[in-house]
Amino acid sequence: MHGSPNGHSASGSAPGAGGAGAARPGGAVTDIDSARFRSVLGRFATGVVAITGIDASAGRPTGLAANSFTSVSLDPPLVAFCVAHTSTTWPRLRDAGRLCINILSEPQLEVCKRLALKGGDKFADITWTGSPGGGPVIEGALAWIEVSVENEHVAGDHVIVVARVHHLDKHHEGEPLLFYKGAYGSFA
Repeated sequence: MHGSPNGHSASGSAPGAGGAGAARPGGAVTDIDSARFRSVLGRFATGVVAITGIDASAGRPTGLAANSFTSVSLDPPLVAFCVAHTSTTWPRLRDAGRLCINILSEPQLEVCKRLALKGGDKFADITWTGSPGGGPVIEGALAWIEVSVENEHVAGDHVIVVARVHHLDKHHEGEPLLFYKGAYGSFA
């Protein structure tokens, strides 16, 4: 860690005075390690979604969990989410055509964990019905949004996926599953 708890750099200079992590001419920030990055950004609470589809090659449902989901545009209706380049599930989802974004509820932590696993039958013991385009709507999700991929933008170690909304609806009432400071929970 290059800074002290009081916000001054180890060299004793004030924040922004050219110490570690200071902005350099041209706006670049230096010396950001991954642990500090996660710690700071982890203070932003997010909801958790399950992005699901039917694997075209296997004819079975598959999915992944994500906490990087947002609305983008009302006209046209667009949403976005981010997926790591290392995901082995994303190529199968991309080829599915229509995807279903399920907004997970607080009791669905086990669904989230199952979809975060590598390999295996991610949908074992997960009850679902089909959206109008056939994507898996997970039982117990607060809402679902059926989408198709509009654009993908490479961004560091992830890809930002912009998707067009075709159908959506509320599914169940309840509290959302939240991700905050590296842990899952709900409103207190």
